[in-house]
Amino acid sequence: MVVQISKNTYETKTQEIAKQLLAATRENRSFFAKIGDQMRWDDKLLGWAMSNPGLRVQLFRFIDCLPALRSKAEIARHLQEYLGDESVELPAALKGMLNFANSDSMPGQLAATTVSTAVETLAHKYISGENINQVIKTVERLRKDKMGFTIDLLGEAVITEAEAQSYLNRYLELIEQLTDVAKKWSSVPIIDAADGEAIPQVQVSVKLTAFYSQFDPLDAKGSEEKVSDRIRILLRRAAELGAAIHFDMEQYKYKDLTLAILKKILMEEEFRTRTDIGVTLQGYLRDSLQDLQDLIAWAKQRAYPVSVRLVKGAYWDQETINSIQKDWKQPVYNDKAATDANFEKLTQLLLENHEYLYAAIGSHNVRSQAYAIAIAETLNIPKRRLEMQVLYGMGDKLAKALADRGYRVRVYCPYGELLPGMAYLIRRLLENTANSSFLRQNLEERPIEELLAPPVGNEQAVIEATRVFPNAADTDYAELKAREEAQQGFRIVRQQLGKTYYPLINGEYITTAETVNSVNPSNPDEIIGKIGQLSVEQAEEAIAVAKAAFPAWRKTPVRQRAGVLRKAAELMEQKRHELSAWMVLEVGKPLREADGEVSEAIDFCRYYADEMERLDQGYIYDIAGETDRYIYQPRGVAVVISPWNFPLAIAVGMTVAALATGNCTLLKPAEVSSVIAAKFSEILIEAGVPKGVFQFVPGKGSKVGNYMVNHPDVHIIAFTGSQEVGCRIYADAATLKPGQKHMKRVIAEMGGKNAIIVDESADLDQAVAGVVQSAFGYSGQKCSACSRVIVLDPVYDTFVERFVEATRSLNVNIAEAPGTQVGPVIDSNARDRIREYIETGRKESQVALEMSAPDNGYFIGPVIFKDVPPDATIAQEEIFGPVVAVIRANNFDEALDIANSTNFALTGGLYSRTPSHIQTVSTELEVGNVYINRGITGAIVSRQPFGGFKLSGVGSKAGGPDYLLQFLEPRVITENIQRQGFAPIEGVD
Repeated sequence: MVVQISKNTYETKTQEIAKQLLAATRENRSFFAKIGDQMRWDDKLLGWAMSNPGLRVQLFRFIDCLPALRSKAEIARHLQEYLGDESVELPAALKGMLNFANSDSMPGQLAATTVSTAVETLAHKYISGENINQVIKTVERLRKDKMGFTIDLLGEAVITEAEAQSYLNRYLELIEQLTDVAKKWSSVPIIDAADGEAIPQVQVSVKLTAFYSQFDPLDAKGSEEKVSDRIRILLRRAAELGAAIHFDMEQYKYKDLTLAILKKILMEEEFRTRTDIGVTLQGYLRDSLQDLQDLIAWAKQRAYPVSVRLVKGAYWDQETINSIQKDWKQPVYNDKAATDANFEKLTQLLLENHEYLYAAIGSHNVRSQAYAIAIAETLNIPKRRLEMQVLYGMGDKLAKALADRGYRVRVYCPYGELLPGMAYLIRRLLENTANSSFLRQNLEERPIEELLAPPVGNEQAVIEATRVFPNAADTDYAELKAREEAQQGFRIVRQQLGKTYYPLINGEYITTAETVNSVNPSNPDEIIGKIGQLSVEQAEEAIAVAKAAFPAWRKTPVRQRAGVLRKAAELMEQKRHELSAWMVLEVGKPLREADGEVSEAIDFCRYYADEMERLDQGYIYDIAGETDRYIYQPRGVAVVISPWNFPLAIAVGMTVAALATGNCTLLKPAEVSSVIAAKFSEILIEAGVPKGVFQFVPGKGSKVGNYMVNHPDVHIIAFTGSQEVGCRIYADAATLKPGQKHMKRVIAEMGGKNAIIVDESADLDQAVAGVVQSAFGYSGQKCSACSRVIVLDPVYDTFVERFVEATRSLNVNIAEAPGTQVGPVIDSNARDRIREYIETGRKESQVALEMSAPDNGYFIGPVIFKDVPPDATIAQEEIFGPVVAVIRANNFDEALDIANSTNFALTGGLYSRTPSHIQTVSTELEVGNVYINRGITGAIVSRQPFGGFKLSGVGSKAGGPDYLLQFLEPRVITENIQRQGFAPIEGVD
């Protein structure tokens, strides 16, 4: 039976132990007092980072970039670019070192050598070795100091299946090498045994996501199958060799799936009795207490303990930023004291259940470790059930003090090359230099009472994002409930398949002589719905109805019109999972991307409602004796011609923009996505759009669409689609028709040939992942998709190799399968056209990858061409499919010229850590949306208004502050308010 003791009982003992430990860790004098010429440069860099927040940011960005730089001149140039900013105040020593005119000069070379050597020295403080021989020396030194170890293999982010297999193989090799060397080690009783039980001398720490390149909670089953097979191989080999395995915890989105997979495997008969396995919990997570309670219940059922490594958490910045950007609840405590308090709560619960779970307390906070010891000594916990852990290079004195007290200490030892270890190094530097870090506060010799006081934090505190417009939150599929709701959405939708959807005119659905089938591109035999096709005569009626409804709608108060849009947004949120399912089934869009489109549609409704209320206020330019008003009025009848690739978001955006501004609107969707448009129409009617104000008019573009474009009573044509059709609409609209008393306004988005530049300083983990997503998300059928990658020569071969392998690792399958990254293209015409481009590409360049695809459905496997000439057909023409041209550039200026060499100017991107390249692309890349160090798709309303120029389109950016102006006519009303020479003058008595 577990003894339950209140926290207060442990406090006196905690203070006593903590003071003893603290005395052993204190330096003789302040770290900051030592910053001077006698210090090594690595110590100087760390000290400066602690004392200067502005320098800290730029310095860490430089350190992140450093391993990618290939010459001393490059290092010197980047030093000046990162640290030469006038806004950053530099210490005299650093300023003097950077005072060189030429990066190739002797002073430049000296600066590069000094700083790069310092950073390398700094890295070696936290990374236990760059190869196995160095690691063996490190762990043997630790064992001499009576400390155990766990080895973490640093490496590139696992974004290919080849890398995932390599990760497993490298760990198998590491275990074999370490256990072979361990045979020669003499026993160290304090770390090799406890309570008469031998403890494995060798332990390694692994990450689940590295066992499968497509690890994704949305595809929980597929991820579990792939990962579990590799975990079993590792556990079996570790058992044969006598090594222990510990599983690390990573980003929050992987936590629940990680724990679920491990619990399941460790309950299998083969592994159930193993006690040399561990899992990790992160104290900064708000739900970590519940996770620990669940683990205890699971361990009781298992009947054999596993270790729980309790840590504070290493991804606080990332988790906080990610949740803010996605409008999700923040999973971490935003008050450091709240994390420390939760850590103690977890420590107490864990140790009071030591019969079921072994505790590994990972912290450099003296109080945290003292609190664990106080509980352990109070409860007389057996030695096997508790160990203390620290990171290599952090808390060395604390580790020694703990070992001197007779506690088993294990040091977490990352090893690997400097480049893949840089992300780890940055996290350690952030931790060491943060104001809230115990290590830093101890170095600053804060009062003992302050350092050791019981932590009291605000658990409810969150970081409020400064946001002009609150975007709708995408679904977080890491949550089981969300995945279940998504499946319920599919069940509801499947019950409605095959229904007939007729045009809506004057609030009534009208029958048509002709219907067409909308089919599932993953399975063309499956009919999603039948669509009634509008005749020209019915189109004439629809326009007449809209014209008749216009006077009343234009006079409808803006607040009332905005209310209809907000109600539509609310209904879309309620029907989110059904709308996503419709898109998955009708246009073959994978679920996560479909969900993001629902969010965008909701945002359009709310944003344009807000914007129209802002514009409705007009502008006042009064002067004495005269009032001057600048106001807006709607234009009249709008025809919206929406595309199939964003069948909800773009249809919604153009339609509600027209409605919000007081125009009566006809929506003609693409033929292959008309069911989704019909569902949106139903939502608008339910939201309260009056009869005649909105009409749903599906039909042939060449027939009905063309008729409406040329109709004299149409004032606005909002179009998204191909360049060919867009240019024809533009030309037709410019021709004055008989009886037409106005010039038509055309808003047209017509695609792109979008490029991403990857320079020699790029983070290739980030670049490869971003290009893969940008190129093959929705099978390359986004107008913003990356179809050209322009890579600088020094990293070209490495990039192409990883890009090919990362693409090869994608799952090509039906859109409904949760593990699908690449689904079908929209129809047989698109498939055949893409195949023709692929054949052209074979003649122009070299195929680097051509993936197979399912036979049933309209599938094209991803294709990558390398060594593509910049003027090749596949490098110039929009393909609209999963085909990418990789182009080599000799230098950055050439890369920029290649990027600007097409007729399009929609989106483009850059992966670089060179500030001057980033600045140049910001001003010189000829695209409407420039994305730097991120993918180039997925524009978000208000934050990233979307649209291009040149032959990519005409009009203002969708989701931006001037988009609605295109649907309005500005008017100025001036009144002379003088009567017989007098008029009120404000401010004069």
